[in-house]
Amino acid sequence: MGDTPRRLLQRLIRRIPAQELKPTLEKWGRLSQAQLQTIDFTQSKWALTGKLGTICEERNWAVKHITELELIYVIDNPNLGMWHTFQLMDPRDNAHTVELLQFKEQFKSNLSELIRNVSVKIKKHTDEAVWIRIAWGDGLSQPNHFKPTYVVHYLQTPYVFVTSLNSKQKPLLSQALVLATSYHAIKDANLSGRKFTAIRDLLMRQYEQVFPRKFHSPLKERNQIVTDPHIEREQAESSANRLQMACEAFGGGKLPQLQSAVYKLETKFRGHNKSMTQREEPIRCVVKFASTNILESLRNCASSGIASTPVTPLLSSIPLKGRNYFVITDNGPGPSQTRQQN
Repeated sequence: MGDTPRRLLQRLIRRIPAQELKPTLEKWGRLSQAQLQTIDFTQSKWALTGKLGTICEERNWAVKHITELELIYVIDNPNLGMWHTFQLMDPRDNAHTVELLQFKEQFKSNLSELIRNVSVKIKKHTDEAVWIRIAWGDGLSQPNHFKPTYVVHYLQTPYVFVTSLNSKQKPLLSQALVLATSYHAIKDANLSGRKFTAIRDLLMRQYEQVFPRKFHSPLKERNQIVTDPHIEREQAESSANRLQMACEAFGGGKLPQLQSAVYKLETKFRGHNKSMTQREEPIRCVVKFASTNILESLRNCASSGIASTPVTPLLSSIPLKGRNYFVITDNGPGPSQTRQQN
């Protein structure tokens, strides 16, 4: 085993929590039960790294084997970086029939043609997600396995999730994805976050949604607290209506754990200051809402009466459009308008 796989193994063992190490190695499947039994998982990470390094030396495992182990760990622990979303556009006739083998061959071939010295590992997860690990190099340097990019794509859908991608690599990845999935283009979906499952569920609508009804009966409050009966009778109707509108805007039940929403405002100055009103460049500011669960917080604000209902489209657009980044532009003397950032 060379220096690179040894260093990769050392770094990976340090990252994996002690209680997860044995299950991760079992999923890897490259160690026999006899070899696993020789490892004392109560030892220090330093001792464990040495033991595993010895086994890897004996088996002559290379970088591809260690990166396979890393990919297994990342799939089980996806909330380790900032995820960004993209949406494929204009599908070709065969876009909805692309299978895993075809995708793997096309993606690896296309990316290898665009850049020399690139290493790609692809694994299909049990939930049908295709996980891709990319180590980037260039014409002069070998792939850097210590700073990989991770990509998740659900076949037969237009959604792609990416973490640890820089601006130089973005057009290369975009072109390889477009060709491999049989689409014509790809765009930024303006949704990002550290909770992979949250942005996936929000973008793919995998949570309980509440749709408006023409003649609806208000939803029942969950976990109602018994209050004074006279106050309860007086406020029951308005409280139920607020809850209904809040759930229609943000969803019912457990919501995706999105952690932030960003609004960028671009507007002209209005006032009596000539130097400001004649300024060509717009005034820019950014408003950021942050919470451990921004959708849950906004729903609670609306249902409790802290925020007005019906919910403003600026907030209800988060689940409706599956985005958490918006640009609000002022195109004239009239009301400000929201436009989509592509």
